Amino acid sequence: MSKTKTLKEKVLKAQEASDIASLYVLEQEAHETFDEDTLHGFYANILDLALEKLTDTLEAHRVMDMNEVQDFATLRALYEYAVEHYSADEFNDAAALFEVISGLSNDKKFSKAMKLHWIAAAEKVPFDDFLEKIADLDATQKMGTFYISEFTKKAQELLNNSQEKGK
Repeated sequence: MSKTKTLKEKVLKAQEASDIASLYVLEQEAHETFDEDTLHGFYANILDLALEKLTDTLEAHRVMDMNEVQDFATLRALYEYAVEHYSADEFNDAAALFEVISGLSNDKKFSKAMKLHWIAAAEKVPFDDFLEKIADLDATQKMGTFYISEFTKKAQELLNNSQEKGK
């Protein structure tokens, strides 16, 4: 059986089980095996599953647990989706997504980081400026989080300014 066919079967099995975490495990192999269109579909499926889980979570009035593998993978997918909007200068959509996911997790550090993302997008801070002036990418890398979790002093100024405006 070809490598592509085997991988497609693994992906299908994970999708049928709504197993976002397993899809992320297959991510590297997908990059090595799939063409660009198939890879785009792979990520679209992750996003579809994450949006389903988001809906289920909101309807159940619960928060996601970062220690639970599917919740963790769902938050990662939703974060990547919000960043995609932010980097495309879709500030309102990005801000709305960051606002939703900031209240979705039981992890206070994650929620606080999402609030900073939300404020920056709502203030229409260009994504490149966010990365260069507000995010501390070196410290984030050391922390090993999937999201930008460490920030510069400029981030506190952004928070203070937004609180003064009543956000």
